Amino acid sequence: MEKIAFLGLGNMGCGMAACLLKAGFDMTVYNRTAERCDELVKQGAKTANTPREAVRGAKVVFSMVADNEASRAIWLGDDGALAGAEPGAMLIECSTLSKDWVEQLSDLARQRGVSYIDAPVTGLPDDAAAGRLGLFVGADKNDLDNARKYLMPVAGQIIHFGDVGAGTAFKLIINLMGAVQIAAAAEGLVMAEAAGLDMDQVVGAIGDGQAASPQVVRNTQRMVAGRHGSDIIFTGNLRLKDALYGVRLAGGLGVSSDFGVLAADCFQALEYAGEGDLNECKVIDVMRRKSG
Repeated sequence: MEKIAFLGLGNMGCGMAACLLKAGFDMTVYNRTAERCDELVKQGAKTANTPREAVRGAKVVFSMVADNEASRAIWLGDDGALAGAEPGAMLIECSTLSKDWVEQLSDLARQRGVSYIDAPVTGLPDDAAAGRLGLFVGADKNDLDNARKYLMPVAGQIIHFGDVGAGTAFKLIINLMGAVQIAAAAEGLVMAEAAGLDMDQVVGAIGDGQAASPQVVRNTQRMVAGRHGSDIIFTGNLRLKDALYGVRLAGGLGVSSDFGVLAADCFQALEYAGEGDLNECKVIDVMRRKSG
């Protein structure tokens, strides 16, 4: 069996790694909080104490972490994955990171003689566990062709947007759009509350109407139900991070992102209130406070 390494076992990474194990790969896993490895060990994975140790002898290395800071901690330094990556290995970064860091990391990988693919994912933890994530890929075509057999166990769809960085650019664009949609939905619900409308009826009508999107439908349901602290799928802090990376990308491209900035400000207010670790739907209370 070919050896692969998986770095980062959050809500998404655990499901992805389990799918790769089921596909028959010999896997070593690493996570900063070691207890997150326990369930995968029961399924046949090995654990490592450092990213460098985890990637030793691996043909393919997956990473799925929260942000640039966590990515740098995984890849860089004496104990980082780049220091231990074998020449000729393939690095697959599935995290949602800033485009400038992805391009820098790709250059560092090339200097080590390893190939690099950015493949940020779309989907929920249930999709990760079922192997039906969408992958937005930036990579050399030959590298992607070589990677497909490793990507297929986790992917329901693979879209190749171009060279390294292109997949990340698209992911940041749609996540910034998602931030705008969620903030606008929260504003609309606060208006509906002020108008005295039946909120269950409002949510049902939104889901059946032209303003519906998966983001809007899921979050309006949670907003009205007040499900901010249970079954946390995507936190306000993660939405803020993605929005800020998206705004940075727009600025680098010379594109105005006025709506994105406003949405990011709403999620920033959630963080300032100490509520950023709750579900992103908690942003409705930012709108309520603004209107109070």
